[in-house]
Amino acid sequence: MGTGPFAVPSFDALRSGGHEIAIVVTKPEPPVKSRKGPPPAPTRSWAEQHSLPIFDPLSINDPQAIEQLKSYAADLMVVCDYGQILKPAALESTRLGGINLHGSLLPAYRGAAPVQRALLSGDAETGVSVIHMTPRLDGGPILGTRTTAISDQETSGQLEERLSHLGVELVLQCIEQLTTWDGRSALGNAQDADQVTKAPRLSKREAEIDWNQPSKHIDCLVRGMQPWPIAYSMLKIRDNKPALRLAILKVSQSREDVSDLQPGQIAGQSDLIVATADGALKIETLRPAGKRDMSGEEFLRGYQLPKATSFQTPDPTRSS
Repeated sequence: MGTGPFAVPSFDALRSGGHEIAIVVTKPEPPVKSRKGPPPAPTRSWAEQHSLPIFDPLSINDPQAIEQLKSYAADLMVVCDYGQILKPAALESTRLGGINLHGSLLPAYRGAAPVQRALLSGDAETGVSVIHMTPRLDGGPILGTRTTAISDQETSGQLEERLSHLGVELVLQCIEQLTTWDGRSALGNAQDADQVTKAPRLSKREAEIDWNQPSKHIDCLVRGMQPWPIAYSMLKIRDNKPALRLAILKVSQSREDVSDLQPGQIAGQSDLIVATADGALKIETLRPAGKRDMSGEEFLRGYQLPKATSFQTPDPTRSS
């Protein structure tokens, strides 16, 4: 069971490793809103590429869907990046229940955005966990983990891809554990309830940069919001024109002396240096709304900012 790209490396290892895949369960395709239609989800594309059967119920917990699952007489569900929460009846549709590959070191970051939340929090390391599934979201006993350091250059997208490959061997080892399980004895290690943290889905509102924050916080925001929803900031260049929305794609630490500037104020006319709460950041790459990606230097040459121009402070009442 999977939908997004995080599932594909482990699923492909199962396919090529001699396991019989009874069915690939994925979320249904969204309604077509244009002639081209939406791009196929990664798990669906992978299944079609290898001519594997697909089951895509609107709700996996619907009684008819559960009867369909039972009809496959599968031993185990392998769930990763699926997008639906399985209730007890669905979990009981296979002999050994289900295992789930999760992109964090559980019990940290239970929820839909574990990779992004670890990066946004400035964590030095993260990893993957495999649990034996229970009805509680990401709350089952842990069968195994793998840990890795987070690079100070990685975006969420890059880190997620790396973690998806880190989990492959772990998934295979945990399945091997289950081949000798009697279905009754204790399995894995219970999660410490006192250490639980949540990883809710990202929102566009969270992506607006507050330059009153420390430089490290802003750097983590820029990297953590890629590939979606992308960190941004609003820049008012001319009084008679609306503020320009700039997607901020890469920043770096700057040693520029900005002690006489307020957070959000732009320093210099060659490099795009912005004052923060505790120093300054250089905007390396950005994208003006409707334009291509460009360097900070290119942006300054093209837009010729007035002196003392500042990025706007986020407005909590403005929708993104």
